[in-house]
Amino acid sequence: MRYSRYFIPTLKEDPSDAEVISHKLMIRAGMIRKLTSGIYTYLPLGLRVLKKVENIIREEMNRAGAIEILMPSVQPKELWEESGRWSFYGKELLRFKDRLGRDYCYGPTHEEVVTDIVRNHIKSYRELPINLYQIQTKFRDEIRPRFGVMRSREFIMKDGYSFDIDEKSAEESYHKMYVAYCKIFERCGLDFRAVEADTGAIGGNFSHEFMVMADTGEDTILLCDKCSYSANREKAQVGEKISSINTEEPLERLEKINTPDMKSIEEVSNYLKVSPLKTAKTLIYMIDSVFHMVILRGDREGNEIKIKNAVNGNEIRPATEEEIENLLKLPVGFMGPYNVSGLKVIADISLKGLKNFVTGANEKDYHFINANFDRDIKVDFFADISNAVDGDPCPRCEEGKLYSKKGIEVGHIFKLGTKYSKSMNATYLNEKGEEVLIVMGCYGIGVGRTVAAAIEQNHDKDGIVFPEPIAPFKYIIVPTNINDSEIKETAFKLYDIITQKGHEVIIDDRDERPGVKFKDADLIGIPYRITVGNTYKKDGKIEYVRRKDKTSLLYTFEEVINHI
Repeated sequence: MRYSRYFIPTLKEDPSDAEVISHKLMIRAGMIRKLTSGIYTYLPLGLRVLKKVENIIREEMNRAGAIEILMPSVQPKELWEESGRWSFYGKELLRFKDRLGRDYCYGPTHEEVVTDIVRNHIKSYRELPINLYQIQTKFRDEIRPRFGVMRSREFIMKDGYSFDIDEKSAEESYHKMYVAYCKIFERCGLDFRAVEADTGAIGGNFSHEFMVMADTGEDTILLCDKCSYSANREKAQVGEKISSINTEEPLERLEKINTPDMKSIEEVSNYLKVSPLKTAKTLIYMIDSVFHMVILRGDREGNEIKIKNAVNGNEIRPATEEEIENLLKLPVGFMGPYNVSGLKVIADISLKGLKNFVTGANEKDYHFINANFDRDIKVDFFADISNAVDGDPCPRCEEGKLYSKKGIEVGHIFKLGTKYSKSMNATYLNEKGEEVLIVMGCYGIGVGRTVAAAIEQNHDKDGIVFPEPIAPFKYIIVPTNINDSEIKETAFKLYDIITQKGHEVIIDDRDERPGVKFKDADLIGIPYRITVGNTYKKDGKIEYVRRKDKTSLLYTFEEVINHI
């Protein structure tokens, strides 16, 4: 490929609206261009990288026994009503009507469509298991699209779906996809972790996220320093070992103390000279249109996904100050779980066994000291409803401590169970002729996200440092003076030979200064740069530079060919 005949509109300056390095570099390297909010065009260089990732995905999915199909982007309302997701999915679902007034959505995912295909064509246990996948454009109407293709509204996704006769068979399908995903991200040249995760809007009972490790990642992962346990912040467990049990401490008399204008845990702790670990804070959440009271230890932060899941809820939001004061008649900043009626009260597991702690007295400017569960405070149940933090005991092993790292989610696999087959009546006949629900799994990879995550993980001050397997070209040949006949002839001879050997090569045949060419080569991240210039004319040596670490070697023409 000749650079002069290709389309690589590089930029010298970072775009003003780009927040993360991958967004900046993909724009500057001429990989993408923004059309409108959260919607991007992939230019030739970006498309080459995208296709490299797609091909790796396709090869590993096929090797694992999955079968590729292509489903429509537009989906009818009726299917989504069957699954119950038409109203549940929320505003991210782009809904519209056709000219006849019929309701449709632009698919953010395809559980309904693929379940409809299988229920209409799979009838016997002999036809199972089956795993169907596609690589296709999706649309989710994100409230705040950001980070370029990392969190866009329109995106390319590999979504796959397994169908099995029972849980045991579904476990095997899930494991195959787990292994296939590990191979995919290994082949993409990425440092990643598979971590336990919440199932979210997709549903199901178990899932793993595949996270690319990057300091700029927006997700936090908790890992054990002794065992293999890892989970994202939403899912990471806080085990019983975190609780502040002190069986020797005698119960003290409950007292109400004046705490004027002391609303925060920090203010109350300092004023009463107690540790935040000996305080409890009270929050009110609206879960599925019902108010719930949540109690957390003073040093812990609530996890809305855990709170919602603790009561099997679907939608959650913090109650407003107006709702707390006017509807519940509770004083904001001085709330406590003392003498509360009409609210379900959930306490975090970190509070279990805590004695003589401080909590709001449900009276402005007052707190209780020496509050105790059972005697003073009644809760409906204790649950793990707070965020795990660095230093927490590992919930899986005896000696480990948790530590956090940043990551970028690029893949997610789910055990769906019978969530969709039950609501959509997807069944098969077993050996006895009985009708049985199909057990499902779901497996997604963000293709564009994977490209962006690779850049977040692999870059330096000069630009992108693509992992070799997904680089748009493996080699870039740079003749420093295209008007010098000897340099030009040697560069094109190298280009022809390397191309004939089956390698992907681009030759920078522009009439530009060497510095401009070198900067562009570094910016777009081609793994190896081969420079033909004055050193070749003088000493017969060609410079061979590895982009990753800028290692530079001098070879003769024949040595370059032999090395490649």
